[in-house]
Amino acid sequence: MKDLVAYITSGYPEKNFSIDLALALGENGVDTLELGVPFSDPVADGPAIEKANQKALEQGFKFKDLLEISKEIAPKVDTLWMGYFNSFYQQKMESLLPKAQELGLNGLIIPDLPHEEALAYKDLFAANKLSNISFVAPTDSRERIQEIVTDAQKFIYMVAYTGITGSGVSEDLQPFLASIKEFTQTPVYVGFGVNEKTAKEKVKGADGVIVGSAFINILLNDTLSYTEKINQCALLAKEIKEKINS
Repeated sequence: MKDLVAYITSGYPEKNFSIDLALALGENGVDTLELGVPFSDPVADGPAIEKANQKALEQGFKFKDLLEISKEIAPKVDTLWMGYFNSFYQQKMESLLPKAQELGLNGLIIPDLPHEEALAYKDLFAANKLSNISFVAPTDSRERIQEIVTDAQKFIYMVAYTGITGSGVSEDLQPFLASIKEFTQTPVYVGFGVNEKTAKEKVKGADGVIVGSAFINILLNDTLSYTEKINQCALLAKEIKEKINS
């Protein structure tokens, strides 16, 4: 069974909506939830996620909102925080990671924290039984891939191409996948540009997919009610989960 990871922006359109959406996704095929931390300059994210980030911040999102949302969903859905390092660093990693464990989180995804710099926090993550998700990109050399994935935990975030999330660029991922799996037994999930149209093709040879912009585009549709947004996201999750396992 191949896994589906879903990204949502915390606090968008509002806090209680995020909780209801997360629980609905968990009931409709999502295995792991990336709870995005709104940030003013999300450099690895495409226009949809960037817009949702901006709207959440304009509406007054604070880090405490992330903690409150996490408290409600982490005991029920496998949850990771996805955010840029400054958001976490400002909270002081030494106190934040124990708090994350206490809330029931299983790890963090920090796209702008290079592997070499992440090593400084390796013991802190381990002490709190949290995974720091590793990224590999097509631009990484064979030697660098080996270095990154040797101790990778939970899953490896395989960037499907060099660019930003939400783009539909198509590439032959098989050689890249093979180069990763040569060095690790950790599951490899494909991210960037994954939606209901591309998921079946992108998951070939991988262990799962990561979907973000496809969900966020639904949330940005202001013609839909909150209930309709949740229902459409749930249907999308179910559709993608079926496609990657058919």
